[in-house]
Amino acid sequence: MWREATIAPSEDVDLVDLPARIEASPLQSTPFDHIYVNGIFSAAWYQRVLDSLPEIRRYREFRHRDAMQPDGHSARRKFYLYPEHVLFLPAAHRAVWRRMSRALRSRALQEVFKRKFRGALERRFGRSIDRLSFYPVPILLRDLPGYGIGVHADSLGKAMTVQFYLPGDDAQAHLGTVLHEGRGDTDTGLVKKLAFRPATGYAFPVVRHESWHSVTRTRETDGERNSLMLTYYVQDGLIAWLGHRLKRIGVFLAYSLRR
Repeated sequence: MWREATIAPSEDVDLVDLPARIEASPLQSTPFDHIYVNGIFSAAWYQRVLDSLPEIRRYREFRHRDAMQPDGHSARRKFYLYPEHVLFLPAAHRAVWRRMSRALRSRALQEVFKRKFRGALERRFGRSIDRLSFYPVPILLRDLPGYGIGVHADSLGKAMTVQFYLPGDDAQAHLGTVLHEGRGDTDTGLVKKLAFRPATGYAFPVVRHESWHSVTRTRETDGERNSLMLTYYVQDGLIAWLGHRLKRIGVFLAYSLRR
């Protein structure tokens, strides 16, 4: 079973303490800069999160090449954790996801990730992290059996990738993201697998020709794979700033029409 976090399980501490948990996680540099975090949430809050996961019908297909199945459907589903999407959830679940959304989109959390990855970010963008601001997009993911994605480094439209794992126990530990030294690596040449365990997660800065990672294709016996993805997108200039907000409006309208 997963190890309970060492802090008191009060609601305020559970999420207010999230930046501190990231800050305390050591930066690892092999095969590229990243962190792996244990005990992200207290036992009490984590159980509330699991109990509040939306029904599968509330997710939408996340269509990308690696996730497409022979029947034409995607094995990856997504639910945006913007406040306007949370309103569609049952009343009993809204409070949990409203608080989670607010915590994930907070300036405090973004700043701690920027400090953690200062070296890689300043090398990529050529300026101080004090002059960098990113747009956070939190999404609940549900991966169905058959999901997998080959070795890739993420689009350069992204600045930082964060994923919090949400399994019920350690049975899915083998389903974690794999970090690679290069694009040509396969499972036999993997460098590190980040175990898919309860209340754990990882983060890394997106760097061209560095941040190579993959997910081994899952089987029927693996069951569904629940996680929370927080992506920080680059927003240089007014056009990018406006573009993210217009896309958010479009995503909301599309979700509303397909309810």
